Amino acid sequence: MIDRETPVTEDELHAYVDGELPADRREAVGAWLAANPEQAALVAAWRAQADSIRARYGDVVNEPVPQRLQLDQIIKNDITSGRMRGRSWASMAAAAALVAFIAGGGVGWYARAATTVAQPVFDKFTAEALNAYKLYVVEVRHPVEVPGSELAHLKQWLSRRVGHELNIPDLSSIGLKLVGGRLLPGPTGAAAFYMYEGPTGERFTIFCGKAGGPETALHFKSADQFASFTWVDDKVGYVVSGPANRERLEAVTKVVYEQVDKTPEKKG
Repeated sequence: MIDRETPVTEDELHAYVDGELPADRREAVGAWLAANPEQAALVAAWRAQADSIRARYGDVVNEPVPQRLQLDQIIKNDITSGRMRGRSWASMAAAAALVAFIAGGGVGWYARAATTVAQPVFDKFTAEALNAYKLYVVEVRHPVEVPGSELAHLKQWLSRRVGHELNIPDLSSIGLKLVGGRLLPGPTGAAAFYMYEGPTGERFTIFCGKAGGPETALHFKSADQFASFTWVDDKVGYVVSGPANRERLEAVTKVVYEQVDKTPEKKG
């Protein structure tokens, strides 16, 4: 019998992501996540982070351990050289545990650590971006400093001030026209701010600037009638903000995410 009343712990969520949860409990956790969309989004972010880590470092993890670093070889060398007397079994066990962590289920825990470290970045960028959205989205005559018709100048100016080669996404495929952009102060320096408008007057903005943190998965936040998706890529933080219609915001974010950081060095 599945115990659906037992509280779901954070450790269980990470075991769920790593595929290490018992089958009966996995079903219960799945049902709990279906009823808790915010936690489900967090788990999805952990899973995406874990997948990214595996994709990037999977080949390294699967490489054979060099002979000189194999635990039995280290012990053999120490015994032969007489160094074993000065080394505790506890330290050897710790080394073995580290090897097991790297090769085994440590990816999910690493993803949690990365998410935890990145949380202040999420909070700062999201807060700044939503404040800018609320401030300028209601402007009629002066919503931006540089109009969208001056795209080349806007891109060059903001890239130079932010200190990173920026792309200004083309969202015409989803019915959004670039109104223009402006330079704003961000949590860690200058930030670029782009505004887009749909045929019915709906507006969406992109806020981006150097974050200095690790790469992260998408993070959703809703506040009153506004919402945003935040992520960090190549040490640059991005926030897409708009009305609190998650389905529509996801569609906008998907197009932005595909276009926003396609610098030549990353294409290769």
